[in-house]
Formats: sequence, structure tokens, C-alpha cells
Amino acid sequence: MSSETTNVHAHEGEHDEHEGMTKRRIWNVFFVLLGITCVEFIIALWLAPTFHWPSHFVNPAYIVLTLFKAFYIVAYFMHLKFEKIGLALAIIVPILFIIGLILVLTNESHYWIDLRL
Repeated sequence: MSSETTNVHAHEGEHDEHEGMTKRRIWNVFFVLLGITCVEFIIALWLAPTFHWPSHFVNPAYIVLTLFKAFYIVAYFMHLKFEKIGLALAIIVPILFIIGLILVLTNESHYWIDLRL
């Protein structure tokens, strides 16, 4: 009896570890994503065209909001939030290096234009 009880509790522990998305959590994530999307629409349809925000604030705002949305999608719907830290780091660290590479290449792209002048 005790070995059966131990096996049942072991399986319950495994089930609890991998079970992370409940209906309530899905709706919470949905409303967070909806809120971020609404803010993006407010920026795109009201703040940017009427010049309430300078144009050099609009693009960084879109980038930050898009990164928040990407975090929620990857963390909850791709279940990365519920994985072990090693797997999460194996995915997140290369993405950070790619973002850094893009930033460096964007900064260096003006070099070729300046050479032609």
C-alpha cells in the first residue's frame, strides 16, 4: 500500500510540475496581450498622427511593447515559463546575442554610407 501511495504522489508531483496553464491564467494572459495591443493601437492611431508623441519615441515604444508581447507568448503559450532553467537559458541567451548583433550591425551600417561621401 505504501509503495502505491508513493507512486501516486510521485506522479502527482510530475503532473503538477508540468501543469501550468489553467483557464484563469489563459484569460489573464489574453487580457494582458489585449491591453498591450490596445496601447499599440492608441499610439498608432492617435498619438503618432496627431504628434502628441515625437516620432523618435514612437518606434522605441513599439519595440518595447512588441518585446513584452513576445515574452508573454513564449513564456505562457510555448510553456517556456514552466520549463527548467537550463532549457530557458538555452533559448533566451542566443536570442539576446542575436538582438545584440542586430544592434551592432545597425550601428555599423552607416559606415558604408559615410565611405561613399
